[in-house]
Amino acid sequence: MIGIMIVAHGKLGECLIDCATHVMGSRPPLLEQFGIETKDDPTVILPVMQNMVAELDEGDGVLILSDIYGATPCNIVGKLLKPNHVEGIAGVNLPMLVRALTYRNGDIAKLAEKALSGGQEGVINFTEEVCKEMTR
Repeated sequence: MIGIMIVAHGKLGECLIDCATHVMGSRPPLLEQFGIETKDDPTVILPVMQNMVAELDEGDGVLILSDIYGATPCNIVGKLLKPNHVEGIAGVNLPMLVRALTYRNGDIAKLAEKALSGGQEGVINFTEEVCKEMTR
């Protein structure tokens, strides 16, 4: 099973895990988060995050989901990536996380594709027309 780690500002990762736990019915295994605070020194927390990735990796790899591309959490994630083994996606949202949790028993490259599509497809302009279509 592919491990999943959320690296985001503050408590966002913790909140996303709480929401995913609600949706899935129980807390999924091999799912952790690391919240980056303003005072954090990237050179100090990088080894801690490397250890977390190692703990999440049972041999199938780790998918790291970050919040904002180009921000500190994402920049640190960039130092953890290993092609085809530790992959990263920025722009984490709940649909992305749920999709990743649902499809993580296969290939990490395919999981990254599924997570990305889940995140994108989960962003919808919620109009009255959309609501009517959903209830048909």
